[in-house]
Amino acid sequence: MKSPLLSLPGAVPAEGVDEGVAAHYGDLFREQRALADGTGFVDLSHRGVVTVSGEDRLGWLHLLLTQHVSELPAGQATEALILSANGHIEHALYLVDDGETVWAHVEPGTQEALIAYLESMKFFYRVEVADRTAGVAVVHLPAGSITEAPEDAVVRETPHGRDLFLPRDGLESFAAQAGPPAGILAYEALRVEQHRPRLGFETDHRTIPHELGWIGSAVHLQKGCYRGQETVARVQNLGKPPRRLVFLHLDGSEVHLPVPGTEIRLADDGADGRKVGFVTTSARHHELGPVALALVKRNVPVDARLMAGDTAAAQETVVEP
Repeated sequence: MKSPLLSLPGAVPAEGVDEGVAAHYGDLFREQRALADGTGFVDLSHRGVVTVSGEDRLGWLHLLLTQHVSELPAGQATEALILSANGHIEHALYLVDDGETVWAHVEPGTQEALIAYLESMKFFYRVEVADRTAGVAVVHLPAGSITEAPEDAVVRETPHGRDLFLPRDGLESFAAQAGPPAGILAYEALRVEQHRPRLGFETDHRTIPHELGWIGSAVHLQKGCYRGQETVARVQNLGKPPRRLVFLHLDGSEVHLPVPGTEIRLADDGADGRKVGFVTTSARHHELGPVALALVKRNVPVDARLMAGDTAAAQETVVEP
């Protein structure tokens, strides 16, 4: 959905998955610094919004999700995954319950497949699933922001800031009093700095939660059965994931960032060395310079010097080998 905030001064439309909102408003680093300082907001109105209401909603979702939500207190934010039968990540949901309804925002364009799956699992449970994307927009306020949420907003508060579920027709009036807007590129640069994975960026068709550090934050290891749990338990108790997420400091002398999918090799092996991983997200950070997240094979030494395409990269461990 195309955001009305693309009409704000300096707005440059984003492309790809994030099409529909602004990539930036003319000054990427200023926008990043504002968010880091707790000011401004990010338009995430292109994300899907799904609600689940009904008296069985929490118990029912508890059976389907990787997170423990059967006793989720009203107003407490959490995140959860839906896995395939083989334990591969299919959906990521960012949740809050307002006491009557569970609100979730999801990756743009994934809400229809998510709703189809949820509808197929309703059986006799007293729940109602709805796609609220057309009428509700998501806006992010950074940690430390003193901007007040509108009375009709549902608030999801996390250590990284507040996600607001706003009536879409109130988006422009909210933006007018919420401080300087920041584009999705600024938001993504801070996400990379914080080592937070994103569905469709850090994931592919065979990603399991352990590879990305989602154990704990999105996967509860002590809850009951859910689809894919056998894989989660087996890897947790008997083995290690085949890949691990790393944070990369990239050579700042390069003009171009390595694009997602760029192959990673060991620097000592030269240009013809074997592939040991690939870049998932790259960004230009206002303090750290060019950085990236990447998936590498578990047995890559944590102190190994890497090459992301033609760009030298030093790694920081996110998921332990």
